[in-house]
Amino acid sequence: MSRHPSTKWAQRSDKVFLTIELPDAKDVKLNLKPEGHFDFSAKVADDIPYELDLELFDAVNVEESKAAVAPRTICYLIKKAESKWWPRLLKKEGRPPVFLKVDWDKWQDEDDEDLGLGDFSDMDFSKLGMGGADDDMEDDEEDDVVESANKDGEGSKAEESKGEEAPAAAAEEAKP
Repeated sequence: MSRHPSTKWAQRSDKVFLTIELPDAKDVKLNLKPEGHFDFSAKVADDIPYELDLELFDAVNVEESKAAVAPRTICYLIKKAESKWWPRLLKKEGRPPVFLKVDWDKWQDEDDEDLGLGDFSDMDFSKLGMGGADDDMEDDEEDDVVESANKDGEGSKAEESKGEEAPAAAAEEAKP
């Protein structure tokens, strides 16, 4: 009997992201048909077989879909035949299988796609000023300056209080 690997999915209006989590998979076989039928099979250590047989919600474009087999995951970018949002991944209504989960790291709501949220491909993160390894030295220098200013402030307060005592003492001496 074969097992089902943990599988995550997310979508955009024009594509579906399918991520099969199966470390050290060998003999990986992927089959995608235009009507939306997806088959997967692989083996792991001790030749334990894993399989998926999914009937996707709608038709797909097999020629523009791409797969990538990595050491820990198998990722499949499935291009939809029509650019529209699916209400679910599978054609069958009801509760999805327990091994099928939403990929919240890639998930984007339909409303967010028009705004371009979640698309960080052209963003330069170095300009955000979020800090790095060499920022610690600058923080230490700033702390030293603040401590120095605090010490100077304490010294001037002490001098001010001595100055206030002197006129009071002079006033007392002036009394007959």
